[in-house]
Amino acid sequence: MRAYSAADRIWTLVEINGQPFDANATLTFPGNDTIAGKASCNQYFASMTVPYPWFKVGPIRATKMACADLQKEAEYLKSLQQVTLSEVLGNVLILSTSEGQNMAFKFDG
Repeated sequence: MRAYSAADRIWTLVEINGQPFDANATLTFPGNDTIAGKASCNQYFASMTVPYPWFKVGPIRATKMACADLQKEAEYLKSLQQVTLSEVLGNVLILSTSEGQNMAFKFDG
């Protein structure tokens, strides 16, 4: 993802499957083979196991803090584990599945 305008940016989740995501979740690509971010309550990280434009992460590891948005966090991390394709269009990052599920992120910067 580093060569495709996704690196060195903090992507903020705005939608899952066309529905606004009303909690805070971010995604970054700190290295060629890693992702990291904040999932509403906790920091998380995982390895990337395939090259762009494919998207597949290894087990996601996260801190264990509680907050009011734990259900939203679980929804976000579950969706992140399911997506298989990534596409960067300007300041928008779309992660999707072949079944039509998708996650839309925006970069404000």
